Amino acid sequence: MYGGLNVYVLYQYDHLEFPGVVPRTFIGKLHIFPGALLVSVLASPIILVMSFLHLPKTHGLIAVRLALGCITLSTLRFFRAQVRYKFGSQVEAFFVILTAFQFHLLFYCTRPLPNILALGIVNLAYGFWLKGDFYAALNCLIFSAVVFRCDMVLLLCPLGLVLLLTKSISLWKALKCCIGMVLLSVGLTVLVDSIMWKKLVWPEFEVLWFNSVLNRSSEWGVFYVSAEKFALRHLGSDQRKLGALLDRRVLPFVIPVFTFVLLYSKLPHKELRFIISSVPIFNLSAAVAASRILGCTAVTFMASYENYPSGYALKYLHQIGEFSFPLPKLNEYCCHTSKDIARGHLASNTEEQWVHIDPYSAMNGISRFCENDFPWRYSKEESIPLKEYQNRNFTYLINEHLLVEGYKCLFSMDGFSRVRPQLSYANSCIATVVLLYGTMVVVYATWNQDVPTCATNNT
Repeated sequence: MYGGLNVYVLYQYDHLEFPGVVPRTFIGKLHIFPGALLVSVLASPIILVMSFLHLPKTHGLIAVRLALGCITLSTLRFFRAQVRYKFGSQVEAFFVILTAFQFHLLFYCTRPLPNILALGIVNLAYGFWLKGDFYAALNCLIFSAVVFRCDMVLLLCPLGLVLLLTKSISLWKALKCCIGMVLLSVGLTVLVDSIMWKKLVWPEFEVLWFNSVLNRSSEWGVFYVSAEKFALRHLGSDQRKLGALLDRRVLPFVIPVFTFVLLYSKLPHKELRFIISSVPIFNLSAAVAASRILGCTAVTFMASYENYPSGYALKYLHQIGEFSFPLPKLNEYCCHTSKDIARGHLASNTEEQWVHIDPYSAMNGISRFCENDFPWRYSKEESIPLKEYQNRNFTYLINEHLLVEGYKCLFSMDGFSRVRPQLSYANSCIATVVLLYGTMVVVYATWNQDVPTCATNNT
């Protein structure tokens, strides 16, 4: 045994022969450290069966990646549960849909890279953040930055600053808690990686020095685009931006993550996997926006449903004229009863009944598809003066005016009038919407029809 590790196992790796640009930690390597024990536990039985069946080793790689993916998704599930608790099941549903239909996050979550090992821990940090366990969130980010990805400092610092400014944490308690986690994480990675690399080394410190101080990462490729454009491009769709605007609870979560992307974008060497840990929060913002847009869609649907009063008026008029159809339900603007209207329906189905439709009514729900066959006849003649109607041979009028000489009112039909926003802080919403209705269309019958006079009011 050497340092608690089997020497034979140590020399199975070729990292000393091919060390790469910078050293990386072995804490995340499978079968070497208990930190990856869960991956080993999940993958080992499958690999054992594959070995017994003499299957190719590539199948083992698939098993290991599936195990890593399950662990990463389980951390994302923890974050999703906190989303449901804080924002509701509707936002949670949109978050799941957005995440499931995206390619890159699910593609990367099975790759054995330091970025993905850090992603799982960052997902836990996000979950603790939403849960209100701020010190646990900071400890997760510290461990992730010290052991797996030093660039998580760019996320840790803005998040800690926001928590301090919002008085969610105290500076003294945060220092005590975080310093302890830093010392533990540094000791852990130095102990394991010094054994594996056969020299005293803190891998992520060397990565930080190489990338940030020496700025040599650009030797492996440069992405020539401004930091602001890169950040906005990876921020994503307008829905993600709207989420922070539509719900004030989202803004404190989006600002630190967006700052992380903006700061990282200053580095000439850019890859999506560097900022993959920002995707869950941006998806949360998009899910909040989608949830609010769905609510607005429901309101507009209700408004549009009530926006065709003339079509409903003609439908009810047909019901009045046919014995086999039920009588319409009267609204509050009519003074007669259903029996009164029954006396006003067509006296005979053998006579032609002419219905005049004025231009306003024709534009608000009436088309040729609404017309019935004999004995109904329809006229859309325009520019008829109000006083001229009584000289025409129209049995019924569907008209926008409240009073037409020579005709009695059968009923009036309400339609959508306007939307009124109403502030409401009880349920943490910016505004609720109230639909207001008013009398839009009035249906008349000639005086020789046996119906009482109808009084209508305009609101």
